[in-house]
Amino acid sequence: MLIGIDAHNLEGKRTGVGRYLINLLQQWSEFDIGNRISNIKFILYFKDEIPRDLPQSELFEFKLLNVLSTAKFIHWDLCRAAKKDKIDILFCPDYIGPLFYKGKIAVTLHDISYEAHPEWFNWPSPADRILLKWVSKKTAQKAEIIFVPLEFSKSEVIKYYGVAPEKIIVTGEGVDPVLIYKISEKSGEDIAKIKEKYGIKDKLAFYFGSIFLRRHLKEAIGAFEKIAFKKRDYQLLIGGKDYTNGKSVDKLVKKVNKNLNREAILRVDFIPDNDLKLLCSAAAFFIWISDYEGFGLPPLEAISNSAPVITTNGTSLKEVAGEAAILIENNKDVQEIYQAMKNITEDDNLRSRLIEKGKEQVKKFSWERCAEITLDALSRA
Repeated sequence: MLIGIDAHNLEGKRTGVGRYLINLLQQWSEFDIGNRISNIKFILYFKDEIPRDLPQSELFEFKLLNVLSTAKFIHWDLCRAAKKDKIDILFCPDYIGPLFYKGKIAVTLHDISYEAHPEWFNWPSPADRILLKWVSKKTAQKAEIIFVPLEFSKSEVIKYYGVAPEKIIVTGEGVDPVLIYKISEKSGEDIAKIKEKYGIKDKLAFYFGSIFLRRHLKEAIGAFEKIAFKKRDYQLLIGGKDYTNGKSVDKLVKKVNKNLNREAILRVDFIPDNDLKLLCSAAAFFIWISDYEGFGLPPLEAISNSAPVITTNGTSLKEVAGEAAILIENNKDVQEIYQAMKNITEDDNLRSRLIEKGKEQVKKFSWERCAEITLDALSRA
């Protein structure tokens, strides 16, 4: 069987889709070819460069199509190359497939928040908004297989796209191994250094991820201000660019720090992967309260690094966190968020229980399992 893959998301600086695909490829490259994989080959199609860090395996063939335009690559060159190579199914891991391709397609829909809440997106142009929504829906409707990360995502695809439930496959996802900190004899020293780097004096509350209004940083900051007023040994580190209206979070951080007369809340736009896992390991708690997420990887990454989590009792986040988090019912209720913070900072038994539950929860999400389910579905299409 010959499986084609749209691999252009592996080029350049990788975002979530690129990480998703590279982890699948890594897992497939490690499968026992004589046992778990038989009579399967992959052709990976690249737009304008073939990255040097790709997993090497006799399963993979890399083809460079030398195209600068992403739209032309997907809807014209990829289509022609797949047809010429007579592939059995084309795997499109990034929401859309080539519009005019007549062969079998499998597509991954990591979420459809752009369909459920288009008002949250700052589209470059009306055409971009229409194109993504329309092409994604068309791809899903004609695809043989739709991969989604969670049961919540499956229900959303059925709701908005009206596709048959039996062609939607829930794969789960996982945490990239590079984002998991391994405890060692040097852990104390490592954590002390990372705290010093970010100006953390003692105890750490943590958030990382792009800042949107739907993630309710305003309310989280309001709750933390009440905590920090009483507990002066706590600081909140917020990592991620502020995409709220007029950068309202950045302005609020300055105001709260002025009110408290200290750097109670620390702000950075970007945190490298090696720092992320250390900060999670050092955190007294991690907070991520959002109205809607297709998956919500940051809470799972925090749980994987033994950070107690406060998140939302709804959408995908309850499914991701399970019993390893305190779940907020109303993301706009500062008092409820404050109470969750208070409980987690004052009850050591609660923190220990959440950490132990987290060890079980992360076992439900692995790239190996995701790769197995995905490959099994592709091979049966």
